[in-house]
Amino acid sequence: MEVREPALAFGKQKLTVTEYLDLERSSAEKHEFYRGEVFAMSGAKMPHNHVVSNVHSALGALLKGSGCKPFSSDTRIHIPANTLFTYPDITIICGKEETLNNDEFNVINPTVIIEVLSGSTKNYDRGEKFMLYREIPSLREYVLIDSESMHIEAFHINTNGKWELTEIRNESDTLQFRAVPAAISMADVYKDVQLV
Repeated sequence: MEVREPALAFGKQKLTVTEYLDLERSSAEKHEFYRGEVFAMSGAKMPHNHVVSNVHSALGALLKGSGCKPFSSDTRIHIPANTLFTYPDITIICGKEETLNNDEFNVINPTVIIEVLSGSTKNYDRGEKFMLYREIPSLREYVLIDSESMHIEAFHINTNGKWELTEIRNESDTLQFRAVPAAISMADVYKDVQLV
């Protein structure tokens, strides 16, 4: 999903969390929320959608019976520490889902977050968004998959509690997850994707 400029269609510059959640319940579009500002999320191009579909379906098969499960971009993640509400492309949750006030909508305990990069979102996903995601206590892995070139940046928390980066660029390589028992070949990640 691509994030557009703050959405002022709701008639207010700043919204409370309660106002945002009430409006999101009745909205046909998805919106990201951060510190009172609401950002409309637009649809994505086909290369992005192919990557999401490839990775999500592979993870569904690989994680069966593991206690971990992949969820689509319909799953809203909330970070109480910084107010962010957002819809990652793929979220993996291990164990029971925990939600804000047990509301069954706003997940607060993702183990892995995967974002598929587009031209307009890559800087945000690599920079500020990753900084915000790092405030999730349960998060162990953050994977960025480029939809325009064969390039994956996989961040995981190492034994020293620091975020460590592994870059993957070759078709013969494999995306090996560290936080969950799964590995996907680059060929499978980019199946049917027309790269630039």
